[in-house]
Amino acid sequence: MPGGSLIMTVGPDMGQKYEIDQATMVMGRHPDCEIHINAGAVSRHHAQITAADGKYFIEDLQSRNGTFVNDERIDGRQLLRHADSIRICDVGFRFEDHDFVKKQAAAARDTGFAIDPGSSQSVVIDDDRDAPSGSKVMTKIEVSDTARMRLDTNPITKLKAVLEITRSLSKSLSLDEVLPKVVDSLFTIFPQADRGFIVLKEGDEGRLVPKAVKFRRPDDDDEIRISRTIVDEVMTSKEAVLSADAATDSRFQMSQSIADFRIRSMMCAPLLDSEGNALGVIQIDTLNQTTRFQDDDLEVLGGVAAPAGLAVENAQLHEDQLKQQALQRDLQMARRVQLGFLPSAPPKISGYHFFDYYDSAYEVGGDYHDYIELPDGRLAIIVADVSGKGISAALLTAKLSAEMRFCLATETDPAAAVTKLNAVFSQGGWEDRFVTMILMVLEPVSGKVTLVNAGHMPPLVRLGDQSVEMPGSEKAGLPIGVTEEFEYEPYVITLSPGDGLAAFTDGFSEAMNAEEELYGVEQLEARFADPLSSISDLGEHILEDVKRHVAGHPQSDDMCLVCVGRD
Repeated sequence: MPGGSLIMTVGPDMGQKYEIDQATMVMGRHPDCEIHINAGAVSRHHAQITAADGKYFIEDLQSRNGTFVNDERIDGRQLLRHADSIRICDVGFRFEDHDFVKKQAAAARDTGFAIDPGSSQSVVIDDDRDAPSGSKVMTKIEVSDTARMRLDTNPITKLKAVLEITRSLSKSLSLDEVLPKVVDSLFTIFPQADRGFIVLKEGDEGRLVPKAVKFRRPDDDDEIRISRTIVDEVMTSKEAVLSADAATDSRFQMSQSIADFRIRSMMCAPLLDSEGNALGVIQIDTLNQTTRFQDDDLEVLGGVAAPAGLAVENAQLHEDQLKQQALQRDLQMARRVQLGFLPSAPPKISGYHFFDYYDSAYEVGGDYHDYIELPDGRLAIIVADVSGKGISAALLTAKLSAEMRFCLATETDPAAAVTKLNAVFSQGGWEDRFVTMILMVLEPVSGKVTLVNAGHMPPLVRLGDQSVEMPGSEKAGLPIGVTEEFEYEPYVITLSPGDGLAAFTDGFSEAMNAEEELYGVEQLEARFADPLSSISDLGEHILEDVKRHVAGHPQSDDMCLVCVGRD
């Protein structure tokens, strides 16, 4: 059976280590459980660890509150990997694979270096913030003020340190390359150092993650333990600290690493970005009482930490830029895919002309229009607006497009098709998302248009010499997705030669200029009433007037316009 253990990291017996020495070990509140968890919210038999085929697995035993691995709830049997975190209610564990640790230690002997790939591999941060005060920190310096570093204190060493670290850091913008070079340089600068590591702050919660570790004489069971008290103090004060005799320093009394590794002297310095914000820390220590670090060593470390912090910041900015570029490529691809859902050209129907326009506020958007030819010669014209913007709205427009075509293929009555669409869409669990939509089914021979309004603005209609109107507001139903059971009602208009209609989304009526003045529905009505020779000219006329009103002000919403005119 492979060697493994669980260490309680959060809970009533924090620090307790449970060796996994049976094929199956049950975790729970019942006293008979191999791993007893004395917490009220934990089920009597909550989960179990199983060893099989040289691997470890964890399985939830249908508990009330579930079992989580790396903050994700597990369903069924889950493979455990070294340094995985396990959470059962408010109790946390860390899984350790002894074989994995031994292999890492063996590799470290050969290279003298071990890197943490994103988890706390062979590294533990002691949560010792409640340790007694009364530190024996001997010296402090402000890393942000390293320009005033005294040059009369071992200037050759300082110059060597700065050159070494600068030369190493100037060749790479990758964190995986930068951090090992920083720690490696420290061992060149400080030959008495026995251990060194870098811890960085990650995520919105400021989680501390060990990123690079180096040690001279690793043992098979070596485990780097880091004092959170010292890390927090250095990052908060932004000062490098030196403890000349860490073994007797009361600040470290609760840090297991001091006792386990007999640390005699340590230095810790913050890594600061260009604005003075703490990104993490560098720490080195020594086991040899006769080669303890001195004040000038701390100044050297402070001098090294300054360019190292900037290098870390540059690497993080570079990685962010690469991620942003990848995201931009994905968004551009998503835009091409979304445009593929839209009609490539207006339909060609004898006696009618069409104009359409679509533009999203971002790379992708939630407005949508379509022309769907029905089997009996009718034409379905759809204009819709999904709530929200961006990728999530664009994904829903793809869903809407497919569902609308299905409903029109299975329901000949337009109102029945929209009712069916609403029932299907409402079952998707889209939370607070909804769709406003206008469906217009044109019968070309008679000019009859059957309209079904689902919470959308009524279309602009111009019939003969009459003024532009927006009929059918009393027939408007609820937006799609608000409630599953809703019956939509149709209303009918007839387009005679010379008549026209236009459906639009609120990106037109609410287009805003620099003075935050809206274009308005009244302005749309006025432009649609202007006498022009064709519906295409009329559509372009409206579009130009909206752009004139906006006058280059950034677009705040998706815009969609569809105009239909009978010759």
